[in-house]
Amino acid sequence: MKRILIGAVVIVSVILLFKFCDFKKDESNIEYNTNLIQQQILNVGKLVVTEGHFSEVLTYKDQDKYLMDMISFEKKALIIVNADVTVSYDLHEVKYDIDEKNKTITITNIPEEEIKISPDIKFYDIQQSRMNPFSGDDYNKVNKTVRANLEKKIAKSTLKSNAKNRLVSELSKMLILTNSMGWTLKFEGNIIEKEADLNTNIKG
Repeated sequence: MKRILIGAVVIVSVILLFKFCDFKKDESNIEYNTNLIQQQILNVGKLVVTEGHFSEVLTYKDQDKYLMDMISFEKKALIIVNADVTVSYDLHEVKYDIDEKNKTITITNIPEEEIKISPDIKFYDIQQSRMNPFSGDDYNKVNKTVRANLEKKIAKSTLKSNAKNRLVSELSKMLILTNSMGWTLKFEGNIIEKEADLNTNIKG
C-alpha cells in the first residue's frame, strides 16, 4: 500500500512537473515572440527618403506706370529654376501596441510625409531701370511663384506615390514577421493580411 501511495505521488509530481514546464515554455515563447517583434520594429524604424529633381524656366515682368499710365517703366528677367525635392517618412515615429494574449500587433500611428523643396533660382537677361529696379519684394514674389509651381509639379509626378511605396515596403517587413509567427497585424481597425492592405489603408 505504501509503495502504491509513493508511486501515485511520483506520478502526480511528474504530471505537475510537465505541466509546469509547458507553462514556462509558453511564457518563454510569448516573451521570445514579443522581443522578436519589437526588434523587427526597431529595424524598420529609419528614415525613408525618395528624391526627385525638377527644372523650369520662367519670365518675370513688372511695370510701374505714371501720369495716368502714359509713362511706364518695365523690368523683366528670365529665371531658370533647378530644384531638388525629397519626400520622406520618419519611421522612428511609428507607434504600435502589442497584445501578447491575443497575439496581435496594432499600428496606432504612421507619420505623415515630409516634403522638402530646395530650389536653385538664377536670374538671366535682367532688364530694369532706375525708376523701377529689382528689389527684395520682386525676389520674394519669384520665390513664392517658384514654390507654388513646384508643388503643383510634385503633386502631378510619381514622387509621392514612389515614397509611399517605399514606406509600405518597409512596413511589410512587420507583416511578414507577424504572419510567420501566427500573429495578426492591424491598422485603422482593419486586419492587414497582405501588402496591398497596407497600401489601401495608408493615406497619401
